[in-house]
Amino acid sequence: MRHLKKKAAKFGRERGPRRALLSNLAMSVILYEKVRTTEAKAKAVRPMVERLVTRGKRKSLASKQALGKVLPEKKAVQKLLDVLGPRYKDRAGGYTRITKIGSRQGDGARMAIIEFV
Repeated sequence: MRHLKKKAAKFGRERGPRRALLSNLAMSVILYEKVRTTEAKAKAVRPMVERLVTRGKRKSLASKQALGKVLPEKKAVQKLLDVLGPRYKDRAGGYTRITKIGSRQGDGARMAIIEFV
């Protein structure tokens, strides 16, 4: 039985493309520190980014390898370890903020900005 088990957002994609989408979106959030996307994608990528920043707080080879598995670009891994990890060293979580900004003109999708606090 699936009592109290939430289904993750699928975005109309198979498993591989969905993982790639979230991975690339997480990388963009890390590199640019502020990304405009749909509300659903922002909500889906937020826990992923939070976990990555927490992992980046500890600067070790194991952390670097774990981050490299998730993030496709080495620049993002380096930024996590060198910039974001030390920035949030004393913070216990809640590194990102989602701000709702209304609807997109073309299809009416609800848009949001996800950024670091």
